[in-house]
Amino acid sequence: MPKISTKGSHMPESPIRKLVPYADRAKENGIEVIHLNIGQPDIPTPKVALDAVKNNTIDVLSYSKTEGSVSLRQKFADYYKKHQVDLDPSDIIITTGGSEALTFTIGSIADPGDELLVPEPFYANYYGYTTLNLVNLVPITTSIDDNFKMPSIKYLERFLRPKTKAILICNPGNPTGYLYTREELEELVAFANEHDLFLVVDEVYREFVYNGHKHHSILSIKGSEKCAILIDSVSKRYSMCGARVGCIVSKNKEVIHTAMKFAQCRLSPPSYAQLATESVLDIEDSYYEEIQQEYEKRRNILIEELERIPDIKVGIPNGAFYCVVELPIYDADHFAQWMLEHFNLNNKTVMVAPAAGFYSTHGLGRNQIRIAYVLEENKLREAMRILAKGLETYRTL
Repeated sequence: MPKISTKGSHMPESPIRKLVPYADRAKENGIEVIHLNIGQPDIPTPKVALDAVKNNTIDVLSYSKTEGSVSLRQKFADYYKKHQVDLDPSDIIITTGGSEALTFTIGSIADPGDELLVPEPFYANYYGYTTLNLVNLVPITTSIDDNFKMPSIKYLERFLRPKTKAILICNPGNPTGYLYTREELEELVAFANEHDLFLVVDEVYREFVYNGHKHHSILSIKGSEKCAILIDSVSKRYSMCGARVGCIVSKNKEVIHTAMKFAQCRLSPPSYAQLATESVLDIEDSYYEEIQQEYEKRRNILIEELERIPDIKVGIPNGAFYCVVELPIYDADHFAQWMLEHFNLNNKTVMVAPAAGFYSTHGLGRNQIRIAYVLEENKLREAMRILAKGLETYRTL
Protein backbone atom coordinates (compact mmCIF):
# COMPACT_ATOMS: atom_id res chain seq x y z
CA MET A 1 0.00 0.00 0.00
CA PRO A 2 1.36 3.50 -0.83
CA LYS A 3 2.49 5.50 2.20
CA ILE A 4 2.12 9.17 2.94
CA SER A 5 5.19 11.31 3.51
CA THR A 6 7.04 11.56 6.80
CA LYS A 7 6.50 15.31 6.62
CA GLY A 8 2.78 14.77 6.19
CA SER A 9 2.59 12.44 9.18
CA HIS A 10 4.46 15.00 11.28
CA MET A 11 2.17 17.90 10.37
CA PRO A 12 0.37 18.91 13.58
CA GLU A 13 -3.38 19.09 13.95
CA SER A 14 -4.82 22.50 14.69
CA PRO A 15 -5.73 22.83 18.40
CA ILE A 16 -8.22 25.46 17.24
CA ARG A 17 -10.07 23.30 14.71
CA LYS A 18 -9.61 19.69 15.83
CA LEU A 19 -12.71 19.78 18.06
CA VAL A 20 -14.95 21.01 15.23
CA PRO A 21 -16.60 17.55 14.69
CA TYR A 22 -17.76 17.56 18.33
CA ALA A 23 -19.12 21.09 17.96
CA ASP A 24 -20.93 20.09 14.76
CA ARG A 25 -22.48 17.10 16.52
CA ALA A 26 -23.64 19.29 19.40
CA LYS A 27 -25.30 21.66 16.95
CA GLU A 28 -27.01 18.72 15.20
CA ASN A 29 -28.42 17.79 18.61
CA GLY A 30 -29.94 21.23 19.04
CA ILE A 31 -27.24 22.73 21.29
CA GLU A 32 -26.09 26.29 20.59
CA VAL A 33 -22.29 26.41 20.61
CA ILE A 34 -20.73 29.73 21.59
CA HIS A 35 -17.33 29.90 19.91
CA LEU A 36 -14.48 31.11 22.09
CA ASN A 37 -11.99 28.94 20.21
CA ILE A 38 -11.21 30.95 17.09
CA GLY A 39 -10.19 34.54 16.35
CA GLN A 40 -13.03 35.31 13.94
CA PRO A 41 -14.14 38.89 14.65
CA ASP A 42 -17.91 39.48 14.74
CA ILE A 43 -17.56 43.16 13.78
CA PRO A 44 -18.87 43.75 10.23
CA THR A 45 -16.35 44.07 7.42
CA PRO A 46 -16.15 47.73 6.33
CA LYS A 47 -18.77 48.34 3.62
CA VAL A 48 -16.22 50.07 1.40
CA ALA A 49 -14.31 46.77 1.06
CA LEU A 50 -17.40 44.79 0.10
CA ASP A 51 -18.55 47.49 -2.31
CA ALA A 52 -15.17 47.49 -4.04
CA VAL A 53 -15.83 43.90 -5.08
CA LYS A 54 -19.54 44.29 -5.81
CA ASN A 55 -19.18 47.42 -7.92
CA ASN A 56 -16.05 46.62 -9.91
CA THR A 57 -16.04 46.77 -13.72
CA ILE A 58 -13.57 43.95 -14.37
CA ASP A 59 -14.32 42.05 -17.58
CA VAL A 60 -11.57 39.43 -17.31
CA LEU A 61 -10.39 38.23 -13.90
CA SER A 62 -6.76 37.92 -14.93
CA TYR A 63 -3.57 37.21 -13.02
CA SER A 64 -2.29 40.10 -10.98
CA LYS A 65 1.41 40.91 -10.54
CA THR A 66 3.21 38.24 -8.55
CA GLU A 67 4.15 40.73 -5.84
CA GLY A 68 0.68 42.29 -5.80
CA SER A 69 -0.60 45.37 -7.59
CA VAL A 70 1.54 48.51 -7.49
CA SER A 71 -1.41 50.55 -6.23
CA LEU A 72 -2.07 48.16 -3.31
CA ARG A 73 1.58 48.06 -2.27
CA GLN A 74 1.65 51.88 -2.37
CA LYS A 75 -1.43 51.94 -0.14
CA PHE A 76 0.34 49.63 2.30
CA ALA A 77 3.41 51.89 2.24
CA ASP A 78 1.17 54.87 3.04
CA TYR A 79 -0.43 52.92 5.88
CA TYR A 80 2.93 51.98 7.42
CA LYS A 81 4.06 55.60 7.27
CA LYS A 82 1.44 56.31 9.94
CA HIS A 83 3.35 53.83 12.10
CA GLN A 84 6.72 55.59 11.68
CA VAL A 85 7.91 53.17 8.99
CA ASP A 86 9.09 54.62 5.65
CA LEU A 87 8.84 52.07 2.86
CA ASP A 88 8.97 51.81 -0.88
CA PRO A 89 6.34 49.57 -2.54
CA SER A 90 9.25 47.36 -3.67
CA ASP A 91 9.80 46.46 0.03
CA ILE A 92 6.39 44.73 0.08
CA ILE A 93 5.13 41.43 -1.36
CA ILE A 94 1.40 40.76 -1.20
CA THR A 95 0.60 37.20 -0.14
CA THR A 96 -2.43 34.98 0.23
CA GLY A 97 -2.88 35.74 3.90
CA GLY A 98 -0.31 36.03 6.66
CA SER A 99 -0.01 32.24 6.51
CA GLU A 100 1.57 32.32 3.05
CA ALA A 101 3.75 35.24 4.12
CA LEU A 102 5.17 33.16 6.97
CA THR A 103 5.60 30.06 4.80
CA PHE A 104 7.49 32.02 2.12
CA THR A 105 9.59 33.79 4.74
CA ILE A 106 10.68 30.62 6.53
CA GLY A 107 11.48 29.00 3.19
CA SER A 108 13.54 32.05 2.21
CA ILE A 109 15.69 32.27 5.33
CA ALA A 110 16.11 28.69 6.57
CA ASP A 111 17.22 25.37 5.09
CA PRO A 112 15.96 21.93 6.19
CA GLY A 113 17.35 21.21 9.64
CA ASP A 114 17.87 24.87 10.52
CA GLU A 115 16.30 26.26 13.70
CA LEU A 116 13.97 29.12 14.60
CA LEU A 117 13.73 30.37 18.17
CA VAL A 118 10.08 30.99 19.11
CA PRO A 119 8.69 32.06 22.50
CA GLU A 120 6.03 29.58 23.63
CA PRO A 121 3.08 29.47 23.84
CA PHE A 122 2.93 30.57 20.19
CA TYR A 123 0.38 30.73 17.38
CA ALA A 124 -0.17 27.03 16.74
CA ASN A 125 0.31 27.22 12.98
CA TYR A 126 3.93 28.35 13.43
CA TYR A 127 4.62 24.70 14.12
CA GLY A 128 2.90 23.80 10.86
CA TYR A 129 4.83 26.36 8.81
CA THR A 130 8.18 25.15 10.17
CA THR A 131 7.22 21.51 9.63
CA LEU A 132 6.23 22.33 6.04
CA ASN A 133 9.70 23.76 5.46
CA LEU A 134 11.49 20.95 7.37
CA VAL A 135 12.78 23.57 9.82
CA ASN A 136 13.02 22.91 13.56
CA LEU A 137 11.11 25.14 15.94
CA VAL A 138 13.04 25.69 19.18
CA PRO A 139 10.71 26.84 21.98
CA ILE A 140 11.66 29.55 24.46
CA THR A 141 9.24 28.90 27.30
CA THR A 142 7.40 31.80 28.92
CA SER A 143 5.14 31.56 31.96
CA ILE A 144 1.66 32.67 32.90
CA ASP A 145 3.11 33.51 36.32
CA ASP A 146 4.83 36.61 34.87
CA ASN A 147 2.22 37.21 32.16
CA PHE A 148 4.29 35.48 29.47
CA LYS A 149 7.05 38.07 29.56
CA MET A 150 9.85 37.58 27.05
CA PRO A 151 12.96 36.03 28.71
CA SER A 152 16.11 38.10 28.97
CA ILE A 153 18.61 38.29 26.12
CA LYS A 154 21.14 36.51 28.31
CA TYR A 155 18.69 33.62 28.65
CA LEU A 156 18.12 33.56 24.87
CA GLU A 157 21.84 33.09 24.30
CA ARG A 158 21.59 29.60 25.84
CA PHE A 159 19.56 28.46 22.83
CA LEU A 160 21.95 29.63 20.12
CA ARG A 161 23.40 26.84 18.00
CA PRO A 162 25.18 26.72 14.62
CA LYS A 163 21.87 26.07 12.84
CA THR A 164 19.96 28.92 14.53
CA LYS A 165 18.76 31.19 11.71
CA ALA A 166 16.05 33.43 13.16
CA ILE A 167 13.84 34.51 16.01
CA LEU A 168 10.09 34.52 15.37
CA ILE A 169 7.74 36.51 17.59
CA CYS A 170 4.13 37.70 17.43
CA ASN A 171 3.55 41.27 18.64
CA PRO A 172 0.99 41.59 20.17
CA GLY A 173 0.96 37.89 20.86
CA ASN A 174 -1.40 35.13 19.92
CA PRO A 175 -2.35 33.31 22.16
CA THR A 176 -1.09 35.34 25.13
CA GLY A 177 -1.80 38.98 24.26
CA TYR A 178 1.76 39.84 25.29
CA LEU A 179 2.90 43.24 24.00
CA TYR A 180 6.62 43.87 23.49
CA THR A 181 8.03 47.15 24.74
CA ARG A 182 10.23 49.31 22.51
CA GLU A 183 13.18 48.45 24.75
CA GLU A 184 12.60 44.72 24.28
CA LEU A 185 12.42 45.15 20.50
CA GLU A 186 15.64 47.18 20.51
CA GLU A 187 17.35 44.41 22.48
CA LEU A 188 16.09 41.77 20.04
CA VAL A 189 17.32 43.77 17.04
CA ALA A 190 20.76 44.18 18.64
CA PHE A 191 20.83 40.45 19.50
CA ALA A 192 19.85 39.45 15.95
CA ASN A 193 22.48 41.72 14.42
CA GLU A 194 25.19 40.50 16.79
CA HIS A 195 24.55 36.85 15.94
CA ASP A 196 23.67 37.27 12.22
CA LEU A 197 20.07 36.18 12.74
CA PHE A 198 16.85 37.24 11.08
CA LEU A 199 14.09 38.67 13.29
CA VAL A 200 10.63 37.76 11.97
CA VAL A 201 7.80 39.69 13.62
CA ASP A 202 4.14 38.85 13.08
CA GLU A 203 2.27 42.14 13.58
CA VAL A 204 -1.24 41.20 12.44
CA TYR A 205 -2.79 42.44 15.72
CA ARG A 206 -1.05 45.83 15.61
CA GLU A 207 -4.22 47.88 16.16
CA PHE A 208 -5.39 45.91 19.19
CA VAL A 209 -3.46 47.44 22.10
CA TYR A 210 -4.89 48.32 25.54
CA ASN A 211 -4.36 50.18 28.81
CA GLY A 212 -2.75 53.16 27.11
CA HIS A 213 0.12 51.06 25.78
CA LYS A 214 1.60 51.68 22.33
CA HIS A 215 2.56 49.22 19.65
CA HIS A 216 6.00 49.68 18.09
CA SER A 217 6.59 48.15 14.67
CA ILE A 218 9.83 46.23 14.32
CA LEU A 219 10.71 48.28 11.22
CA SER A 220 10.57 51.48 13.28
CA ILE A 221 13.51 50.22 15.37
CA LYS A 222 16.92 51.61 14.44
CA GLY A 223 19.24 48.94 13.06
CA SER A 224 16.45 46.62 11.90
CA GLU A 225 17.01 47.23 8.17
CA LYS A 226 18.96 44.03 7.45
CA CYS A 227 17.59 41.60 10.04
CA ALA A 228 13.88 42.40 10.32
CA ILE A 229 11.05 40.81 8.36
CA LEU A 230 7.53 42.01 9.13
CA ILE A 231 4.54 39.71 8.59
CA ASP A 232 1.13 41.33 8.21
CA SER A 233 -2.47 40.56 7.29
CA VAL A 234 -5.75 42.44 6.89
CA SER A 235 -7.74 39.55 8.38
CA LYS A 236 -8.17 40.76 11.94
CA ARG A 237 -8.05 44.55 11.87
CA TYR A 238 -10.73 44.83 9.16
CA SER A 239 -12.72 41.64 9.90
CA MET A 240 -11.59 40.31 6.51
CA CYS A 241 -10.37 36.81 7.44
CA GLY A 242 -11.88 35.36 4.25
CA ALA A 243 -10.11 37.83 1.96
CA ARG A 244 -6.79 36.02 2.54
CA VAL A 245 -4.57 39.04 1.96
CA GLY A 246 -1.32 39.50 3.84
CA CYS A 247 2.19 40.66 3.07
CA ILE A 248 5.90 40.26 3.66
CA VAL A 249 7.65 43.55 4.40
CA SER A 250 11.41 43.98 4.62
CA LYS A 251 14.09 46.51 3.74
CA ASN A 252 16.46 43.62 3.14
CA LYS A 253 16.44 43.39 -0.65
CA GLU A 254 17.86 39.86 -0.67
CA VAL A 255 14.96 38.65 1.47
CA ILE A 256 12.41 40.27 -0.84
CA HIS A 257 14.16 38.91 -3.96
CA THR A 258 14.18 35.39 -2.53
CA ALA A 259 10.57 35.51 -1.31
CA MET A 260 9.56 36.67 -4.79
CA LYS A 261 10.73 33.36 -6.21
CA PHE A 262 8.37 31.53 -3.85
CA ALA A 263 5.61 33.96 -4.81
CA GLN A 264 6.21 33.35 -8.52
CA CYS A 265 5.66 29.65 -7.87
CA ARG A 266 2.08 30.31 -6.81
CA LEU A 267 1.66 32.89 -9.63
CA SER A 268 -0.28 35.73 -7.96
CA PRO A 269 -2.42 36.76 -4.99
CA PRO A 270 -6.24 36.94 -5.43
CA SER A 271 -7.47 39.89 -7.52
CA TYR A 272 -10.85 40.61 -5.90
CA ALA A 273 -9.34 40.46 -2.42
CA GLN A 274 -6.68 42.98 -3.48
CA LEU A 275 -9.44 45.34 -4.64
CA ALA A 276 -11.19 45.05 -1.29
CA THR A 277 -7.93 45.59 0.61
CA GLU A 278 -6.91 48.60 -1.44
CA SER A 279 -10.20 50.33 -0.63
CA VAL A 280 -10.09 49.56 3.08
CA LEU A 281 -6.56 50.89 3.57
CA ASP A 282 -7.98 54.37 2.97
CA ILE A 283 -10.27 54.04 5.98
CA GLU A 284 -10.33 56.88 8.52
CA ASP A 285 -8.19 56.56 11.64
CA SER A 286 -11.39 56.79 13.71
CA TYR A 287 -12.21 53.24 12.54
CA TYR A 288 -9.11 51.86 14.29
CA GLU A 289 -9.88 53.88 17.42
CA GLU A 290 -13.42 52.51 17.61
CA ILE A 291 -12.25 48.95 17.06
CA GLN A 292 -9.56 49.29 19.73
CA GLN A 293 -12.08 50.70 22.23
CA GLU A 294 -14.55 47.89 21.52
CA TYR A 295 -11.98 45.14 22.05
CA GLU A 296 -10.58 46.80 25.16
CA LYS A 297 -14.11 46.80 26.58
CA ARG A 298 -14.47 43.13 25.73
CA ARG A 299 -11.12 42.34 27.28
CA ASN A 300 -12.12 44.08 30.50
CA ILE A 301 -15.43 42.20 30.61
CA LEU A 302 -13.66 38.88 30.05
CA ILE A 303 -11.13 39.50 32.84
CA GLU A 304 -13.90 40.67 35.19
CA GLU A 305 -15.93 37.51 34.56
CA LEU A 306 -12.94 35.16 34.72
CA GLU A 307 -11.85 36.57 38.06
CA ARG A 308 -15.18 35.43 39.51
CA ILE A 309 -14.30 31.80 38.80
CA PRO A 310 -12.53 30.07 41.73
CA ASP A 311 -9.05 28.56 41.44
CA ILE A 312 -8.10 29.73 37.96
CA LYS A 313 -5.13 31.78 36.80
CA VAL A 314 -5.45 34.40 34.06
CA GLY A 315 -2.76 35.85 31.80
CA ILE A 316 -3.75 39.51 31.38
CA PRO A 317 -3.46 40.48 27.69
CA ASN A 318 -2.20 43.94 26.72
CA GLY A 319 -2.94 43.37 23.05
CA ALA A 320 -4.56 41.14 20.40
CA PHE A 321 -7.86 39.53 21.45
CA TYR A 322 -6.85 36.30 23.15
CA CYS A 323 -6.36 35.25 26.73
CA VAL A 324 -4.69 32.17 28.19
CA VAL A 325 -6.40 30.77 31.29
CA GLU A 326 -5.03 28.08 33.59
CA LEU A 327 -7.78 25.83 34.94
CA PRO A 328 -7.82 23.69 38.12
CA ILE A 329 -8.01 20.49 36.06
CA TYR A 330 -5.53 17.99 34.62
CA ASP A 331 -6.48 17.78 30.95
CA ALA A 332 -7.94 20.79 29.11
CA ASP A 333 -8.33 18.75 25.90
CA HIS A 334 -10.66 16.37 27.69
CA PHE A 335 -12.51 19.23 29.35
CA ALA A 336 -13.04 21.07 26.05
CA GLN A 337 -14.39 17.92 24.39
CA TRP A 338 -16.56 17.14 27.42
CA MET A 339 -18.11 20.62 27.25
CA LEU A 340 -19.22 19.89 23.68
CA GLU A 341 -20.34 16.30 24.21
CA HIS A 342 -21.83 16.25 27.69
CA PHE A 343 -22.56 19.72 29.05
CA ASN A 344 -25.04 22.46 28.29
CA LEU A 345 -26.76 25.21 30.23
CA ASN A 346 -30.18 26.05 28.83
CA ASN A 347 -29.23 24.23 25.62
CA LYS A 348 -26.03 26.24 25.22
CA THR A 349 -22.36 25.34 25.62
CA VAL A 350 -18.99 26.89 24.79
CA MET A 351 -16.09 25.82 22.63
CA VAL A 352 -12.58 26.73 23.77
CA ALA A 353 -9.13 25.99 22.36
CA PRO A 354 -6.97 23.70 24.55
CA ALA A 355 -3.67 25.50 25.02
CA ALA A 356 -1.33 22.49 24.88
CA GLY A 357 -1.38 22.85 21.08
CA PHE A 358 0.20 26.29 21.42
CA TYR A 359 3.28 24.77 23.08
CA SER A 360 5.84 22.44 21.53
CA THR A 361 7.40 21.42 24.86
CA HIS A 362 5.69 18.17 25.86
CA GLY A 363 3.39 18.48 28.85
CA LEU A 364 3.19 22.28 28.96
CA GLY A 365 -0.19 23.99 28.71
CA ARG A 366 -2.08 20.80 29.43
CA ASN A 367 -4.32 22.51 32.01
CA GLN A 368 -4.68 25.75 30.04
CA ILE A 369 -7.14 27.03 27.44
CA ARG A 370 -7.09 29.95 25.03
CA ILE A 371 -10.16 32.18 24.86
CA ALA A 372 -10.80 34.49 21.91
CA TYR A 373 -12.85 37.46 23.12
CA VAL A 374 -14.39 38.28 19.76
CA LEU A 375 -18.01 38.33 20.95
CA GLU A 376 -20.23 41.25 21.91
CA GLU A 377 -20.69 42.04 25.61
CA ASN A 378 -23.86 40.08 26.44
CA LYS A 379 -22.75 36.98 24.56
CA LEU A 380 -19.32 37.12 26.21
CA ARG A 381 -20.82 37.35 29.70
CA GLU A 382 -23.17 34.46 28.93
CA ALA A 383 -20.27 32.37 27.65
CA MET A 384 -18.33 32.96 30.85
CA ARG A 385 -21.32 31.89 32.98
CA ILE A 386 -21.59 28.68 30.96
CA LEU A 387 -17.83 28.07 31.23
CA ALA A 388 -17.90 28.63 35.00
CA LYS A 389 -20.83 26.26 35.52
CA GLY A 390 -19.30 23.68 33.21
CA LEU A 391 -15.99 23.79 35.09
CA GLU A 392 -17.77 23.49 38.42
CA THR A 393 -19.66 20.40 37.19
CA TYR A 394 -16.57 18.87 35.54
CA ARG A 395 -14.58 19.08 38.77
CA THR A 396 -17.17 16.92 40.57
CA LEU A 397 -16.87 14.03 38.10
